[in-house]
Amino acid sequence: MSPGRRYRLVVFDWDGTLMDSTAAIVHAIRAASTDLRLPVPTRQEAAHVIGMGLLEAIHTVVPSIRREQLPEFVERYRAHYFRHDPKLEAFDGVPSLLDELADAGAWLAVATGKSRAGLDRALEQMGWTGRFLTTRCADEGAPKPDPWMLVDICEELDLVPAQLLMVGDTTYDLGMARAAGADAIGVSYGAHLREELECEPCLAIVDSVLELREALLGRIR
Repeated sequence: MSPGRRYRLVVFDWDGTLMDSTAAIVHAIRAASTDLRLPVPTRQEAAHVIGMGLLEAIHTVVPSIRREQLPEFVERYRAHYFRHDPKLEAFDGVPSLLDELADAGAWLAVATGKSRAGLDRALEQMGWTGRFLTTRCADEGAPKPDPWMLVDICEELDLVPAQLLMVGDTTYDLGMARAAGADAIGVSYGAHLREELECEPCLAIVDSVLELREALLGRIR
């Protein structure tokens, strides 16, 4: 880790990092399990798979699910999630943080476990279409913690991993950064607990968007 380094690109996770959506995802997972009469995971178990690709998350959190049940589970999950989707908002302070980073000359990107269709819909709902220089989604390549998203972003923008800083709320975000050779900052206000995040190397773990702002603005160029 390089605490004194300055970075060209800040890559954000979406759910639980920029958007206050953890509770909606947890509810959708648990409700879909109930609909299919499958064992219902605890809230913490459901939160722990946020950040994975959807199918991997389902297999992990509901290991007894049968292959033929997957399409219905996905359908029920999406139905429950979409009931909350229009009401989801960014965490307080996130829009102004993004503005400050851009004004300071930072490039901004997103690497998310959402699908491309889901992210594009969310960007449009937030009025953030064009806000980020580039984005990567779990259904476009290998999901987190595989380093593909960050490596592919670097190739597109002609950067090396040492020039980017990953920000995320899960061990999958931090593990992806580690695997790519990039630095990371963890946020503890999302899906994974601080003690889980502490299992992965990172420059800092912050507890609020205000702390994240302080950690980021001194590290960009």
